[in-house]
Amino acid sequence: MAQGLYVGMLAVALGAAAAAQAQAPAAGKKPAAAKPVAVANAECKLTTVASGTVTSVVDGRTLALDDGREVRLAAIEVAPPNEPAGTAAKAALEALAAGRRIDVRAAGDKTPETDRYGRPFGHVYVTSDSAERWAEAELIAGGHARVAARVGERACANALFARERAARAANLGLWADPVYVVRPADDPAAVAAERGRFAIVEGKVLSVRESGPTIYVNFGRRWTQDFTVTIAKRNESAFTSAGLEPKRLQGRRVRVRGYVEQRGGPWVEATRPEQIELAERN
Repeated sequence: MAQGLYVGMLAVALGAAAAAQAQAPAAGKKPAAAKPVAVANAECKLTTVASGTVTSVVDGRTLALDDGREVRLAAIEVAPPNEPAGTAAKAALEALAAGRRIDVRAAGDKTPETDRYGRPFGHVYVTSDSAERWAEAELIAGGHARVAARVGERACANALFARERAARAANLGLWADPVYVVRPADDPAAVAAERGRFAIVEGKVLSVRESGPTIYVNFGRRWTQDFTVTIAKRNESAFTSAGLEPKRLQGRRVRVRGYVEQRGGPWVEATRPEQIELAERN
């Protein structure tokens, strides 16, 4: 009987391995697009602050509802509508949300936050075929969006980072376009070329210094030319609580996201912990 059980288990294992091998993309072929996946509420615990039915999709991160409101998806950056990647993001959001009921969720029990145009924004969950799907996660998993500098909750950020890494590794969507690749911190000219735009920069931290109310996370020795990340001292405790104590970043390889500015060399101001990801862990 034990031998029969062993043979049965071996057959199942071999069958699973064969199925996995059959699903693996052949060498040299473009990877298939990521399949939509329903997301459990436990992964990103948020409170519903608004609801409605989607009547149209304005762009890759804006939905028009049946009560006349427009809702902006939080936590993501998408390409401009006039670019191919922006058109693809809109199409993906239409396929997911058009005509469906949505909940807009945010951290804590509060009224929806609004942007400068008065549009509420938050994490959007779509009810589809009695299942619930997280719109931001879907867009990121398909390579149609990048994780923004502001997510709201660390657990939500980690879940989105994982999907972004998978989409980037598979060269999906905008990750196949050189415009959106991760910029190397040791090439300040490449980072400076992104001035005024959202970018993701990766490299090893050379040093961490303090001067007055500011912490400087340096990626080179020449502050007038090299890439730098600044953190206000008043925000240090938030980074430390998230496991990103600024002083301990020295010698670590990190991935930083935000809008690139120019102050001597290119720099990004990090105001929230989700802007810094330990790249060496993944």
